[in-house]
Amino acid sequence: MARYTGSVCKLCRRERQKLFLKGSRCFSDKCPLEEKKNKDEKRKNYPPGQHGQSRKSKVSEYGIQLREKQKIKRIYGVLETQFRNLFDKATRQKGITGTNLLQLLERRLDNVVYRLGFAPSRKAARQLVSHRHILVNGNIVDIPSYSLVPGDVIKVKDKSKQLDIVHNSLKRVKDNLYPWLTIDKATLSGTFVSIPERDEMQLNVNEQFVVELYSK
Repeated sequence: MARYTGSVCKLCRRERQKLFLKGSRCFSDKCPLEEKKNKDEKRKNYPPGQHGQSRKSKVSEYGIQLREKQKIKRIYGVLETQFRNLFDKATRQKGITGTNLLQLLERRLDNVVYRLGFAPSRKAARQLVSHRHILVNGNIVDIPSYSLVPGDVIKVKDKSKQLDIVHNSLKRVKDNLYPWLTIDKATLSGTFVSIPERDEMQLNVNEQFVVELYSK
């Protein structure tokens, strides 16, 4: 399966905001988008590339729409073909297309594993799923894009419960952080209670720009 293998910090720099792609580093002073502690400190808090520091700030309407699409793709770690297929699926569903798209992305197994706190990032969650550490309703599921439905129970496999990455990640999780999920830290399990509403996703994106971009 194709995947992005470059520096994820460059992706955040390109979008000029934290996308939380690198786990605990995103919450530390090592993040390039953090404010400088002193004048002598070097921070690459500008877009990557040869012209990153001199790039014009004025962006066209198309450019704004494109950047928002790229931002959402990078947050969830999906490439263009997969993202476009999800958008086409969202347009066939009842309701608001942009919200439908985000709901499809939130229902991905790797995303829910991350949201439950079993992994520090969606990339790490994708590895846990691919390496067969995650059960859904008691069965191993190794497909990161697997779409969950309300009532599904997600659990770390018994033989995998001693993984440091899981326990270290759980330390940052607060109970009932998302109303559409429940978590039992004692058993390392959680339940996908319902499909989240837009205001429950806690996402700083404008999905309507993606709808406008793909509608041209």
